[in-house]
Amino acid sequence: MSGKNRNAGGSARNENGKNGQRVIKDSLFPLSLFGIFLGVLFLMSGFHVGLVVLMNKLGWNEIIQTVVPMVYWGCVAVGLTLFTRMKIKSTYEEPLHKLAEATEQVANGDFSVYVPTTHTSDRLDYLDVMILDFNKMVEELGSVETLKTDFVSNVSHEMKTPIAIIKNYAELLQTGKGTEVERLEYARNIEEAAERLSGLITNILRLNKLEHQRIDPEIEAYDLCGQLEECILHYEEMWDEKDLELEVDMEEKAVVDADKSLMELVWNNLLSNAVKFTEPGGKVTVRQTSSDGYAVVEVTDTGCGMSRESIRHIFDKFYQGDTSHSKEGNGLGLALVSRILMLMDGEISVASEEGRGSTFTVRIPVSAETKKKDRRD
Repeated sequence: MSGKNRNAGGSARNENGKNGQRVIKDSLFPLSLFGIFLGVLFLMSGFHVGLVVLMNKLGWNEIIQTVVPMVYWGCVAVGLTLFTRMKIKSTYEEPLHKLAEATEQVANGDFSVYVPTTHTSDRLDYLDVMILDFNKMVEELGSVETLKTDFVSNVSHEMKTPIAIIKNYAELLQTGKGTEVERLEYARNIEEAAERLSGLITNILRLNKLEHQRIDPEIEAYDLCGQLEECILHYEEMWDEKDLELEVDMEEKAVVDADKSLMELVWNNLLSNAVKFTEPGGKVTVRQTSSDGYAVVEVTDTGCGMSRESIRHIFDKFYQGDTSHSKEGNGLGLALVSRILMLMDGEISVASEEGRGSTFTVRIPVSAETKKKDRRD
């Protein structure tokens, strides 16, 4: 909500919401309520005067003339007291009791709690706003708890597979059976499972540090094209093993302001995925251009592609849209990429079609010196 402005009387404020402007009262007991009390008392005083005049005219004795006004004002006092009590209870006590009960439920781990507001959306007071904020907070806490539960579940699942592989092949090696070739294969499988487990833990730690801002990016100006070339060369053996066609189209030099070591993780993740999900004999294209103060890098493959549902969740932690390739990753790489680019003021997008490959596009700001040079040119 935005656009808060106090009015001249200081008793309410205007807030611009999705449904237009609405007035939020700053007091649970507005001046109009006290005006009602004052009017009622004046009215009752008038009745009292009229009653006294009537009793004098009728010639009632002094005791009756004393008792009747006392009874009359006693009834008025009881009526006003009950009315005040009812207003305090309905306006203040009941909502706070509901809020207190809801708070206790949340403290006990129940995040399905919802507290209704006392008034409709066009007549909110500050207590209603507090209740709305409480409901929003509980909803966010519920989401965090769900993410936490899913995270623990996913980590447990991802760790269970390589641990099971290591255990099974270690037991086979202990039996002493099998040929030398088979034992080497067992050892190689154990090594691969250990590497996968190590990669999972490393990525979890990196992602945790990035999400909690425990990593201070070391921003520097460096040549992005040179970095891309080095990263591509690291995967030369993988290109050759799968007989992939590689097409590279880059500028001679593109200087960006970013953390060089973190950006290396970005390119390695994107290139690794492109190689993994492209069938033998396929093609991977890396294209780099500069546009509107950004260096733009596109990594395109001719692999299996993704569905629309996968595209929506591809940057979520542990999401693996293609279960047939689940053994080749742990679903943390692209979540790591997304978080790094957020820290670099960059962005990433994906375009994909099932059976026709994917294109990941990264935009990262060019260096300040490059921008100045472009303006001079």
